[in-house]
Amino acid sequence: MQGPNANWRQLVQRLIKAQMSRRGAKYQDLSERLTQIGINQSADNLRNKVNKGILGADLLLQIMFVLNARPIEREEILDIFKEMGVTLPD
Repeated sequence: MQGPNANWRQLVQRLIKAQMSRRGAKYQDLSERLTQIGINQSADNLRNKVNKGILGADLLLQIMFVLNARPIEREEILDIFKEMGVTLPD
């Protein structure tokens, strides 16, 4: 991944994977949870979207909702970017 958009995509990927890990959720679990709220996404489709870090805002919010994710704070975003070696202005 290269460039500023790639950095943000990697951030999305890390955020979702961290939330899945905290809840012990696999992609099949995520697919089933989304189906319960009327969103049909196969496990393979979700895996591709998350691994690329490219998904719409609506799907991001739906995923965070079904994972019962905690709010994402600005400081967490800055910390993740720092781990990635990316510096953002404060």
